Amino acid sequence: MTYRDATPSPGTGADRTERELREALSALADGVQAAPDAYRTARGEWLRRERRRRLVLAVLVAVVFALATLIGLWVLNQAPADPGVIFSGSGSSADLSLTGPSAGLSLT
Repeated sequence: MTYRDATPSPGTGADRTERELREALSALADGVQAAPDAYRTARGEWLRRERRRRLVLAVLVAVVFALATLIGLWVLNQAPADPGVIFSGSGSSADLSLTGPSAGLSLT
């Protein structure tokens, strides 16, 4: 177990830490030299990535649309060829009778 003295030594504290950190960052910033065309290069790279991102999105939308269209056509093609019960035309409207409490009521 380590014993630490609770009384702060002179020259320590938040102010000293902040001052030393400011000096270190200032010295580091003074040593950095930017290339003359760094902004133009960075902007060109950003624009190229943005164009690529938009192109990929457009291709993805086209693929999803084409896939949805193909699936829809395939599903419609799987439907049975016979007309079914609803459109068979085998029954007449006179054969249909109403059932329920309003079967004998007239609206006239």
